Amino acid sequence: MMGDQSSPLGMGQKLVLLLVALGLASGLLFLKGGFNSDQPLDELARRSLNPEVALSNGRPTIIEFYADWCEACREMAPTMLEMEKRTENQLNIVLVNVDNPTWQDLIDRYEVHGIPQLNLFDNNGKPLGRSLGVRTPEQLKQITDALIQDQPLPNFGGMGPISELEESTRQSISTAKKLSSDPRSHGQPI
Repeated sequence: MMGDQSSPLGMGQKLVLLLVALGLASGLLFLKGGFNSDQPLDELARRSLNPEVALSNGRPTIIEFYADWCEACREMAPTMLEMEKRTENQLNIVLVNVDNPTWQDLIDRYEVHGIPQLNLFDNNGKPLGRSLGVRTPEQLKQITDALIQDQPLPNFGGMGPISELEESTRQSISTAKKLSSDPRSHGQPI
């Protein structure tokens, strides 16, 4: 009598499937940055303060809304990390991942409809402005210098003030907008 025929795959086919699975897993790790957690975006996220702590510690704050898959966010990350290290005791740089449901209330509150979005706050946690889209190292330096020196923010395209709406109005608007778009859609209706 022949061996157990309960498995439709032979030993060779199982080995090939195992090798393919290991290859795919290795490829995904490589694309994600591998086991190297020293990627600037990952390091920034690890070093990031909780937004509420940052907004109440007496330092100006930049909250960057980002996603791991966002190429523009990854492009800005080395400069943001260098600035975070350079201004450690003068400025908070906080990362908020739009794909993490923990931060949905902040995404709604700050009306995030595209990434990267930088929300800029003075040393009392008062919103000063917002920047949407990738920024050059020189632009990021100008923004951080203005925040630290309590000077007017630079006037770049894609950058503007944040209006002072009553919280109930802001929540009503956010709820309506949440039904039509989210930051992962890059402003397109869902």
